[in-house]
Amino acid sequence: MPFMKGRAPIRRTLQYLEAGKLILKDQIKILTVNYNIYGDHHRGARQFVFWYLPQIQYGNANVQICTFKNLTPSPFIKCFYDTGHQMLIDIHNKTKEEIYEHLIKVIGKTKEVLDAETIAREKKDNPANFGIACEKACICEIPGQIPCPGVCPLPKHMRGKFKYAKDA
Repeated sequence: MPFMKGRAPIRRTLQYLEAGKLILKDQIKILTVNYNIYGDHHRGARQFVFWYLPQIQYGNANVQICTFKNLTPSPFIKCFYDTGHQMLIDIHNKTKEEIYEHLIKVIGKTKEVLDAETIAREKKDNPANFGIACEKACICEIPGQIPCPGVCPLPKHMRGKFKYAKDA
C-alpha cells in the first residue's frame, strides 16, 4: 500500500483526518502559518504543521491554508477574514498542543454551534424520508406506491410464490 509509506503514514488515514477538533469559523477565508525549519523556538510550529495541519485542511475544505517557511524570525499564524480584517496569532516557543488548543478557543467554532449545524444538516422535512420519526411511517402512504400487503393483498403476478412456481 503506497499511502502507508513515508514519515508517520498514520496522517494519511481517513480515521486520523476525521479526528480533527478544529472547525474554523465561517468568516475565515485564508489561514497562513509562518515558521522556520530550524531553531528551537520554531519546533512547536513545525510539529503543529506536521501533525495537525492535515486535519485542519480536511475539516475546512473551503479555507485556503498556506505555509511559509524560512521567511520570519519568529513563528506566527495569520487569519484573513472575508471582511478584510486580519488576526495575528503568536506561536513563539509554544508546543503543538498549546497552539492547537489556542486556535480552537480563538478561531474555532464553539461546541454549541457545531451541534446546531449537525442538527440543521439532518433534513427531517424531506418528503422522501419515511419511517418512525418522519412524517410518513410507511412508503405505502406516499401517493403512487403500492399499498401494504398486510392491508390489501398484492396481485398474484407480483407475488414470488405464484410468479416462480413451477407448473406441475
